[in-house]
Amino acid sequence: MSSFVARILLAWLALWSLASPAGAAVDIAFYSRELGGNNFPHAFVVLDGTLDATGERIHASYGFTAKAVTPALLFGSVAGEVIDESPRQVARSIRQFDLTLSDDQYRAVMAVVEEWRNRPQPSYNLNRRNCIHFVAALAAAAGVTVDYPRRLMKRPRSYLEHIRDLNPRLVAPR
Repeated sequence: MSSFVARILLAWLALWSLASPAGAAVDIAFYSRELGGNNFPHAFVVLDGTLDATGERIHASYGFTAKAVTPALLFGSVAGEVIDESPRQVARSIRQFDLTLSDDQYRAVMAVVEEWRNRPQPSYNLNRRNCIHFVAALAAAAGVTVDYPRRLMKRPRSYLEHIRDLNPRLVAPR
């Protein structure tokens, strides 16, 4: 092969590698914030990255909370909603762990978000369907081992630390 043809081939390969989404990935980070005040939800996720298949840029956050934080929360189910967390709330929260999603896992996570977003109302229940249950469902969709110990289902930081302990591959950010 002539050096001219070899150079053209190398140039073509270099251009092709720049155009392909190799190395693209979406990370999901699990956050918590201590209870208290009117800063619901106390557990949520942030998704950031690029889908391999399409090159679509992803930057979103999802939490599940009651539409109105009132004493009615203590007595049963109330209207719930999936919300986006503001950058200010993310900054005030603790990143417990993160992992990289495949495109299939990303789609599974988004299916859970949509399922919770479209649940019949009232959908929020402090004891059975709160922000911790929501992030647990997202973690399970991402391939993380989860369980639901009753004593932790109102303790976001402790719950996410427990999930990290169940999954040794998950590490706390430094």
